[in-house]
Amino acid sequence: MISIRIEKLTKKFGNTVALNQLDLTIEQGELFFLLGPSGCGKTTLLRSIAGFYIPEEGKIFFGDDDVTRLAPHKRNTGMMFQSYALWPHMTVAQNVAFGLEERKVPKAELKTRVAEALASVRMEAYAERKPNQLSGGQQQRVALARALVIRPRCLLLDEPLSNLDAKLRLEMRTEIRRVCKEFNLTTVYVTHDQKEALSVSDRMAILENGRILQVGTPREVYCRPARKTVANFIGETNFITGTVLGLEGDRAVVETAIGRFEGMLGDAAVRPTVGAVVTISIRPECWKLGRQTSERNSIAGRIGEAVYMGEVAQYDFVASADGSSLKIYELNPRYLGTASGMELHATVEAEDVVVLVG
Repeated sequence: MISIRIEKLTKKFGNTVALNQLDLTIEQGELFFLLGPSGCGKTTLLRSIAGFYIPEEGKIFFGDDDVTRLAPHKRNTGMMFQSYALWPHMTVAQNVAFGLEERKVPKAELKTRVAEALASVRMEAYAERKPNQLSGGQQQRVALARALVIRPRCLLLDEPLSNLDAKLRLEMRTEIRRVCKEFNLTTVYVTHDQKEALSVSDRMAILENGRILQVGTPREVYCRPARKTVANFIGETNFITGTVLGLEGDRAVVETAIGRFEGMLGDAAVRPTVGAVVTISIRPECWKLGRQTSERNSIAGRIGEAVYMGEVAQYDFVASADGSSLKIYELNPRYLGTASGMELHATVEAEDVVVLVG
C-alpha cells in the first residue's frame, strides 16, 4: 500500500499535449477514479503511472520513491485492461501464476499465492478450466486475480468492465471495490462510466485537455461541481444564465429570466463580482413541484412532455416567464397526468443551486 504523488507532469505526442503540468495526490488505500471525455488524458496518465509512457516534464512518486523513469516491470504495479488478455491455451491457475513465474517465485509459494488470489475473487473452483470455458464476468475475475497475485504496490485499471453486459458490470463493480478494500490496495481506475465512478470510488478527478478540472468525493463532484464542464459531464443538470445581485460568504443571489435564485458558489475560491454574468446549475431531481411559491428559488410553470418510469417521472417543465423548458424528475410521481395544463410552482433549496463562474 502506497500513496501516489504526481508533480507538474507533462506528456506530449508530437505537437499534442496529452498531460499539461498536472498535479495530483492519491492517498494510501484509496480507490481513485479518473474521468473525462475521450482524449482528455486519463489513459495517458494511467499509463504514465504504470511506466509505459515517460513524461517530458514532472515527476511521479510511489510513496517517497521517485519512479518517473523506472521501467514498468520494476514498479510492481498490477494492471487490468479492457481486454482480459488471458492466455487461451493455459488454465485459470496457469494464467494467474504467469506473473509469479516471471519473477522466479518458488513453486510451493507460487501454488499457495495462486490459490489465495483465486479465493479472493471466488474463482478457486475454476482453477483447471480454460478461459473459453468461462463467462465474461468469470474471465474478468481471473484477470483481477492475476493482477493481485504479484502483491502489487498499486492496482491500475483501464476501463476493465467495458466489455461486460449491464448486469455483470453491476456485479463486478461491487466485487472490485470489495477486493481493493480487503487488500487495502491503492487503486487508480479509468472509466467513462459516470455511474461506475459515483458508486465505487472514494474520490475522483475530472480531466479535460490534459488538466484536472476538479478532485473530490463522488458527492462533492456531483452536488458541488466547480465548473460548468464538470456539472455537464457528471449526470444531468439545468443551466440557467443570470446576473449576480449580491454575495455573502459562499452564497450568491442571482437574477435570471425565470426568477431569482439564491445558491452556493461552485468554487469558493473563484468569486464573481456583483453584476457579473454567471451560470447556475440545478439537478433535475432537486426540484419540488407544488402549488406554493416563494420570493426566491421558485418558478411558475406547467408540465409539458412527461415520461413515466415507475418510481420516477421525467418532466419537461415549461416556465411561465419566458417559455423555456427545464428537466424535472419527480420521485413517486403525483402530478403525472393530473396536472396537465395546470400552473404549478417548481421550488429548489439554496444548497442545491450551484453558482458557476465562466
